[in-house]
Amino acid sequence: MERKIINKGIPISVSLTPTLEAENIRPQISPNKQRLLLMAALAVLVGVCISFIAKLLVYLIDLVTNISFYGSFSVEPNSPAHHSLGAFVIVVPVIGGIIIGLMALYGSKAIRGHGIPEAMEQVLTNQSKIKPSITYLKPVSSAISIGTGGPFGAEGPIIATGGALGSTLGQLLNITHIERKILLAAGATAGMSAIFGSPIAAIFLAIELLLFEFSPRSIIPVALACITGAAGHHYLFESGPVFPIEKFITVPSNTALAAYSAIGILVGIVSVLVTKAVYWIEDAFEKLPIHWMWWPSLGGLVVGVVGYFAPRTLGVGYENITDILSGTMPLQIVLSLCFFKFISWAIALGSGTSGGTLAPLLTIGAATGALLGGLINYLFPGAGITLTLAALVGMSAMFAGASRALLTSIIFAIETTAQSNALLPLLASCTASYFISFFLMENTIMTEKIARRGVKTPHSYEPDILEKTSIGQVIQENGLALSAENQIGEVREWLKKEQEDTNNYFVIVNPDQSFKGIISSSNLFSNHHQPDTLVGTLIKRKPTSISIASSLRTAVEIMAKENVDVLPVVSKENTLIGVLTYKDIIAAYKKNIEEHEKQVPNLSLKKYRLRILQHGQKLMTTGKKNAKE
Repeated sequence: MERKIINKGIPISVSLTPTLEAENIRPQISPNKQRLLLMAALAVLVGVCISFIAKLLVYLIDLVTNISFYGSFSVEPNSPAHHSLGAFVIVVPVIGGIIIGLMALYGSKAIRGHGIPEAMEQVLTNQSKIKPSITYLKPVSSAISIGTGGPFGAEGPIIATGGALGSTLGQLLNITHIERKILLAAGATAGMSAIFGSPIAAIFLAIELLLFEFSPRSIIPVALACITGAAGHHYLFESGPVFPIEKFITVPSNTALAAYSAIGILVGIVSVLVTKAVYWIEDAFEKLPIHWMWWPSLGGLVVGVVGYFAPRTLGVGYENITDILSGTMPLQIVLSLCFFKFISWAIALGSGTSGGTLAPLLTIGAATGALLGGLINYLFPGAGITLTLAALVGMSAMFAGASRALLTSIIFAIETTAQSNALLPLLASCTASYFISFFLMENTIMTEKIARRGVKTPHSYEPDILEKTSIGQVIQENGLALSAENQIGEVREWLKKEQEDTNNYFVIVNPDQSFKGIISSSNLFSNHHQPDTLVGTLIKRKPTSISIASSLRTAVEIMAKENVDVLPVVSKENTLIGVLTYKDIIAAYKKNIEEHEKQVPNLSLKKYRLRILQHGQKLMTTGKKNAKE
C-alpha cells in the first residue's frame, strides 16, 4: 500500500454548516443542566436560611435598641428617636463603636464597611471565598452598630451575611469557583429580597454589582433565591410594600417629566459629592495617629452628638423614608434630616464601623428630591410637581448615581412603594443621575474602596465572542494532518521542506481519513525514534476531538485542559473534517476587535501614556504608604 502525507489538501466530505437530525435527538439532561438543577436547589436552600437570618438580624437590632435606649429586654420594634436619655445619648454610640472596634480587631477586620464592596472584592479576586466567620460576625456587629444608634440600614449587613453563607456552602461542597460565585450572589440578593420584599430589584443588583454576567447558569439560581427571599419577607415580616404611599401617583405631564429629569440631574451631582465626601472622610481617618480600632468610637461620638440635636438620624430610620415619601413632612424638618443624616452617616461610615449604605442614601436622596420639588413648585407653580413623586425620584436617583446600578434603582423604587405609574419619571431621573455620575466620577461608592486596592471592576457586559462563534464559522478547509502509515523520516523531510514545523502538535488520521490521534512535535522530531518507524505508533495521549457545531469557547477549554494547540474537527462518523489551531481562534478574536474599533475611536497615545504614568505614580504612593505601616 502506498503511503503518503495528507497535507493541506484534505478532502472535505462534510459540510461546514452544522445540521441537526431530529430523528437522532433523544431527550436527555446534559451534565451542565444537571449542575444547574443542583445549583438551583442549593440557591433555594440558601434563600430559606437567609430569610430566617434576616428576621433574626432585625430582632437583634430591635433588642440592642431597646436595651441601649430604653433599658428593656425586648425585640419589639422601637425607634431610638423617641428616647429620654438626654445628653447621655451621646455616650451610647461611642460604646457601640468600641465594641465594633474590638470585634474587628479580635474577630475579623472584614466586618468593617457596608458589605457590598467586600463581597464584590471576593468575587473578583478570591474566587468568591469569604471567611465563614463573617456569617455570624457581620450580623452581630451590625446589630450592635445600628442598635446603639448607628445611622445605617440592615440591608448591607444582610447582603454581606447572605454572601458569606452562600460562599461558605460553596467552599464545603465540591463545586467550581464560578458556581461558588453564583451561590454568593444568590445568598446576598436573597437577603436583600428578604429585607425589602423586592425580588426583581435584587436580581438586577446581582447582575449589575455581583455576577458581572447574564446567563442561565447564574440567573436561574439567583432568581429562585430572590423569590424565596421575597416569600420569606411576606411570611416573616409584612405583605405590603416597605414604603407605603397612601396617595396614588398619577402619570405626570410632559412638563412635570422634564422637571423630574432636572431633579435627576441635580441629585446626580449630589450623589457624586456624597460619594467623594465619604471617601474624603475615610482618608482623613487614615491620617489619625491612633489605632484603627478606635476609629468607630470616634465615629460613634459624632453620631451621638448629631443624634442629640436631631434624634431622627439615629438608627435605621426606614420610617423617615416613609414620612418623606408621604409628602406631609414640613420642608424645614426634611432639610434638617437631610443635612444631619448625611453628616452622621458619612463620618460613621468613614470611621470603618459596620453598617449598610442603602437606607442612608435613600433617606438623603428622598429628602433632596422633596426639597428640590418644593423649590420648583415655588419658582414654577404650574410645573405639576408633587412632593411625593419628587421624593421618590430623588431617592431612586441618589441610589442610581452613587452606585450606578441603574436598573436596580428603578425597579427597587417601584417594588418597595407599589407605584407603577412612577416608572417613566424614575427612568428619566435615574438615567440623568447615572449620566452625571458616569462623567464626573471614575468609581462609585461601591467600587472606590476596592479600586484603591488595585481591583478592577467590569463595567460592560458584552457577549463572549468565543461563545457565540462556532467552529464552522472559522475553520479552514485546508487543515494540516499526517497519515498514520507514513514513516517518521519522510514526514520530517516533508515538514522541513514545506516549512510546516511550527506546530507543537499534529493530527494523525487513518488511510480512510478517520481520526486516530494527536502527537507532539517534540516526539516526532525526537532522536529516540528510527526514521522508518510509522507515525501512528507515536500516539500516546488519549484521542481528543471536537465537533464542527461546538463553540470556540469549548475549543479553548479543551485545548487548555489537554495542553494542545490544535484540535481535530470530526464528523459524527469520526471522519476528519478539518484542523482547528489556536491561530484560527486568535484570528476570529482579532477580527471582532477590529470590527469594534471601527466604531470606537482610539485614545491618543499621549493621553494613554499620561494615564499610565498617573496610575503608576498612585501605585508608588500606595506602596510607600503600605511600607511605612
